[in-house]
Amino acid sequence: MNLIREKNTPVMEQYLNLKAQYTDHLLFYRLGDFYELFFDDAIKAAKLLNIVLTKRGNSNGQEIPMCGVPAHSSESYLHKLIDLGFKVAICDQLETADEAKKRGYKSIVKRAVL
Repeated sequence: MNLIREKNTPVMEQYLNLKAQYTDHLLFYRLGDFYELFFDDAIKAAKLLNIVLTKRGNSNGQEIPMCGVPAHSSESYLHKLIDLGFKVAICDQLETADEAKKRGYKSIVKRAVL
């Protein structure tokens, strides 16, 4: 997977850093009440899970493919992907947005693959 590493938002840069560690997994990346997938992961997951493929922002002038599922119902989607033979990494938030703001206005929510 060729992930563009220039001109990204801090959140997308965080995603790309995590994805680089899990290149052979579909990365479920927690953003608020949803798990989002980006780039090639989004294209694959949207087709396999029969969910909408959309776009989120740009990376070097190109739109970023994205799909997502509500966190409260993510388990069934995860099981389907695993049953289909995919490896899945789950990246969760380790703090709330309010906690991140207390660290500074430019701080983003801490996340890690669990």
